[in-house]
Amino acid sequence: MAAIAQFNIAMAAETEDLALDPQTVHAGVAAVVSDDRRGFYLVARSDGKAVGSLMITYEWSDWRNGNLWWIQSVYVVPSARKQGIFRLLYDNVISLAKQDGDAAGVRLYVEKDNRGAQEVYRKLGMSETAYRVFEIIF
Repeated sequence: MAAIAQFNIAMAAETEDLALDPQTVHAGVAAVVSDDRRGFYLVARSDGKAVGSLMITYEWSDWRNGNLWWIQSVYVVPSARKQGIFRLLYDNVISLAKQDGDAAGVRLYVEKDNRGAQEVYRKLGMSETAYRVFEIIF
């Protein structure tokens, strides 16, 4: 769990210039790990060391009568980038989703200026949608 929390903190700093509170992030990771209804993490390892991770959460779609799986909190350590780590994680997500009786599809959101990540997602067969995200954070 510590590696996942550190990855989340690093990802927020790199992609959004945000400094997350470590205690809050550790509690958030623990909440997912302890309750699979919230989602789950996939962790990529190399030589026994965590080098990347992502989280899956669920959104019920009444239009599709199934769950949309959301890929979130994607991070690969800089030394392991461009080595297919995300591809392995992504392929695992797609495989698991296809085996799940309630999965209707897979989505993710990406920082609008993160062109490199957007290109990776396109190469994996994902397509950009017309939706924009609005939020209120408490």
